Amino acid sequence: MNLDLFADDAPPAAPDSTTSTAPPSESTTSTTQPHPALSDTAALLQLCERWVSRGWLRDLDLALVRFFERESQHAPPLLLLGAALASHQLGRGHVCLDLAATLEAPDFALSLPPEGDELNDPPPLPSHVLATLTLSEWQAALYHPTLISDGPGNTPLVVSHSGNTSKLYLRRYWQFEQTLHQEIAHRVNADSSLNSSAASPLLKSALETLFPASDSLDWQKNASALAARSPFAIITGGPGTGKTTTVVRLLALLQTLQLAQPNAHPLRIRLAAPTGKAAARLNESIAGQVAKLPFSDLVNLWEGASALVRHLDEDSSTDQLQAAIPTEVTTLHRLLGARADTRHFRHNAANPLALDVLVVDEASMVDIEMMTALLSALPASAKLVLLGDKDQLASVEAGAVLGDLCRRADAAHYTPATAQWLTELTDHPLPETLIDPNGQPLDQAITMLRVSHRFTETSGIGQLAQAINQPLSESQSEREKHQAVHGVLNNGYADLHHLVLKPDAQNEDSPLERLVVTGSPERFPNAGESRTDHKGKPIAPPTGYCHYLNTLDSERPDTALAFEENRDVYDAWAKQVLTAYSRFQLLCALRKGPWGVEGLNLLIAKTLRSEKLLFGNDHTLEKGWFEGRPVLVTQNDYGLKLMNGDIGITLAVPDPRTTGRSLLRVAFPTSDVDNPIHWVLPSRLHAVETVFAMTVHKSQGSEFQHTALLLPQTPNPILTRELVYTGITRARDWLTLIEVKRGILNDAVAREVMRVSGVKG
Repeated sequence: MNLDLFADDAPPAAPDSTTSTAPPSESTTSTTQPHPALSDTAALLQLCERWVSRGWLRDLDLALVRFFERESQHAPPLLLLGAALASHQLGRGHVCLDLAATLEAPDFALSLPPEGDELNDPPPLPSHVLATLTLSEWQAALYHPTLISDGPGNTPLVVSHSGNTSKLYLRRYWQFEQTLHQEIAHRVNADSSLNSSAASPLLKSALETLFPASDSLDWQKNASALAARSPFAIITGGPGTGKTTTVVRLLALLQTLQLAQPNAHPLRIRLAAPTGKAAARLNESIAGQVAKLPFSDLVNLWEGASALVRHLDEDSSTDQLQAAIPTEVTTLHRLLGARADTRHFRHNAANPLALDVLVVDEASMVDIEMMTALLSALPASAKLVLLGDKDQLASVEAGAVLGDLCRRADAAHYTPATAQWLTELTDHPLPETLIDPNGQPLDQAITMLRVSHRFTETSGIGQLAQAINQPLSESQSEREKHQAVHGVLNNGYADLHHLVLKPDAQNEDSPLERLVVTGSPERFPNAGESRTDHKGKPIAPPTGYCHYLNTLDSERPDTALAFEENRDVYDAWAKQVLTAYSRFQLLCALRKGPWGVEGLNLLIAKTLRSEKLLFGNDHTLEKGWFEGRPVLVTQNDYGLKLMNGDIGITLAVPDPRTTGRSLLRVAFPTSDVDNPIHWVLPSRLHAVETVFAMTVHKSQGSEFQHTALLLPQTPNPILTRELVYTGITRARDWLTLIEVKRGILNDAVAREVMRVSGVKG
């Protein structure tokens, strides 16, 4: 079944990349003899075992194949091979296995190479195993009455034939796609009181109140208008394009339209994000934006503001309109009511959420399973608004839902009717290039914000993001893209430095060590001094980790002050340290190896110790607790009220039991004004890791004044333009782009993530 919500044809995409990184070996030479694993189950299982031992395949994938082989008689080896690869694709973010794409680029069907594997004396590569296999032969083998079907049923596998390929799914993920398609199609095709050829006078007046008149087309205004009329809406855009500003005004618009109706009650609105860190950041942003809304002007848009008072049974209509705009943000797991030790939620189709509007920020991080659970738990009449950057890295788990849904957003594809409706509301016509008579219903529910208010034309970070984000096409070759990227790097922008390390980069007093300690301000023009933002406010020079550690020491409260009796004093200290910590963050692509999180965390800790900024022996710095240790929560802990992605700093506070002694506690920021810091004993923290270095994946939803992005010394499938783009756009004011070996950046920006799914046909 073709689940393309856009109803156009797209060629199958090869998994993860456009070029192979696997080196040639004897096993990759062409052969005219089919590999035994294609026809012999025992040979297939033996091959899978070798792949597992090398880290190319997961134990879970092999266990699934063994289960199918044991429980089903005469299962074709090609079907079992497909099942192993389809299972493996889930671990790599793909929803299914595209057979044609796999035959076109076989070595991307496995995790090649795993981190740390030099591919010496490798087992047979998939390119060797599948060398003689044709698509028709593989398709013909995908038949077994108890294992596979082409649609509804109870077989564990599902095959979907479309165009010139077939996609193989584990049934659960096929069902996720079916539900996703049905729920979104139901909403984008639903009738709306605003979805007419004539613009509503109240809608127009409210938009004019919320968005001041402009000489140019206001995409934030367009986004609010389109989202107001559709039960399903997406607002996408890069950093600084105003997604949060837009959604706050959208919520004010929705409540205004709702409360202007006779005897209406306020909409029940909820705000959510995938991680605790993203939720906290949105909470911070929204609170400030709500305070700026023109509530009195909105209330005055309809006659008899006292009607609103009657609806709400309160004294002030403006106060109540303001109260109807929520500022509290929760995680998706909390919203849905995650059940401990299961994949299920308390809220589902049988027990839907009690809300009218749901806004989900950082939607690019939401995988297909979570998105399906969310859509299933929404009441049929509820509106869903997704916010996110379609060009960021997709979710760690399977699926790239936001990217798939927004794949036509650049060209918009608004119908003439939509274009006319928007022109009537905003008094600004859309460019002809964005109008398409054949635009699909989903296109009309998506708005791409196209103006960055954070990165101007003088911002190297913004220009680099734009150059990296341009996909390869007929109009831009790989060489031209490399030239564009390096043109930005060599332009002398005040906020950007490109550092290429030498082979001895981890030796004492290396540029990398100086960077993580001081931030290397001397490498920026004028040492980072005298810069101002777009509002004319001074920008602090770039710094490294010495800043937060010096703040920790210089602002430490008098140790004579007891901790419990002077909590406000210690809270203020912890808040200063956490704020100082956010001034700098080193990001990297990998977890393992000397240039991954594990190696870099220890290197940085030892470097800071050599500068007498940290104290502890090698074992303590690597595996123990020490003052100044920054930690990242890696799993939700509802008992401690900590979410995956939360960052805390380890601080020493007076021990109430022994005068003159101290004990360590970890300070985490909260959104509670009365209790801004959550103090936790290290012994209670089990799912945390040191975070001097953080993976780009973990950094999503965060922002740092000075970001250093390190690319490792060897090519890796994980190095893609999406990863580089996501990493550099975590920088607010300063960016240091580090190549351990020259040329790795060129390799990364030419490789694109291509998540395989059936959502895009």
